[in-house]
Amino acid sequence: MNYKILVILLSLFLIGCVQLPKELDKTEIKLEKKYTNSGFALIFDESLDKIKKLDDRSLMIYHKSLKRKSTVKITNPKNGKSLIAEVKSNNQRFSDFYNSIISKRIAEDLDLDFNEPLLEIVLVSKNSTFIAKKSKTFEEEKKVAEKAPIDSIQIKDLNSTPKKKKTNTKLKFSYSIKLADFYYKTSAKTMISRIAKETNIKNSRILQLSKTKFRVLIGPFNDIKSLKESYEKLRPMNFENLEILNNV
Repeated sequence: MNYKILVILLSLFLIGCVQLPKELDKTEIKLEKKYTNSGFALIFDESLDKIKKLDDRSLMIYHKSLKRKSTVKITNPKNGKSLIAEVKSNNQRFSDFYNSIISKRIAEDLDLDFNEPLLEIVLVSKNSTFIAKKSKTFEEEKKVAEKAPIDSIQIKDLNSTPKKKKTNTKLKFSYSIKLADFYYKTSAKTMISRIAKETNIKNSRILQLSKTKFRVLIGPFNDIKSLKESYEKLRPMNFENLEILNNV
């Protein structure tokens, strides 16, 4: 008799487990708590309307969601160059299409393409090993940037990169919007269906990264205008962290 009860309880437990994947799927995107984003930046200049001045020499950025004085690692994914910067403010208003506003110095130090300033931003904990090693250098560079004449920085940049600018081959514009990564392919397909119903975007696709990782992408786009238009259409769907990826 006890054996039958045990079998029934075990069966109920297994049935409950069958329902578990749907719950896992809902939380899949939120497993990574550390903020990371790939997208286009705005490079500050005086023509930006109603944006508080960002010194050309600074290692500061404006961001919409990260807290003031947050430490971030900024990387140019096209050449692997990176540096440490600090969030100066999160109350500046600019288009959600851009993941940040950066100084000219950051753009030049990373050799960003000013026409396609794609960069990756990662929030770094101040007590991490990475920051422990880099914080001293960051503070020293920040002090130099604040004191040094801007001409001296420009001369250094011109001397160190003229050959690269002449020899770099212009690559074809090809970017996609990353919506989310899913554990199950069925969940990714459900997202594709939702996009089709709620927008008129038709160029969505699924990229399988592994047996348990399916990425939903929109694109690729061959020009920045159509990329931005599709990005804006996705905003009402309230995705947590839309990203822009190159050549995927």
